[in-house]
Amino acid sequence: MVRGMAKFGPFISLRAQIGHAPQFAAAFAYVAEALRPGSPVNARIMARALGTSRKVELGDGVFAIEACYDSKPRSEGFFESHRKYIDVQVIVAGEELIEVADIARLTVSQAYDAERDLIKYTEGAAGSRLAMRAGDVAVFFPTDGHMPSLQLGGPVPVHKTVVKVPVV
Repeated sequence: MVRGMAKFGPFISLRAQIGHAPQFAAAFAYVAEALRPGSPVNARIMARALGTSRKVELGDGVFAIEACYDSKPRSEGFFESHRKYIDVQVIVAGEELIEVADIARLTVSQAYDAERDLIKYTEGAAGSRLAMRAGDVAVFFPTDGHMPSLQLGGPVPVHKTVVKVPVV
């Protein structure tokens, strides 16, 4: 089991770092297809209409949420974390800013919702800032509060998939 702090960067680097962990096998096979231009998975994500999302089952409890949205101002964002799933967030096209902070440094604003596997935190001290562009991947573990989907420079359409990997 891979545990620890958030990991981010180009997919090839992340796969080299944690690709040996069996719980990421289905996720990383899917991510490779999502990032390969012309693949059926890439075409499906790129065809998503603005403001829509779709859940795709990948097997063994792993699933992906494919989406297209406009990046948003920080004032509309919030820190979140999850208990049951590790997030593998993949920018297929576009760019966004993601802030990340250890949940020990955040204050809960909305208690754990088991149905949504979601804890929300008050907008407090800024976390570390990750500039994410096409081909970049970020992996967030249960101790990583993260605020995704933020504008990097201005609002842009983002084609993204978030793979949910069960915590083992």
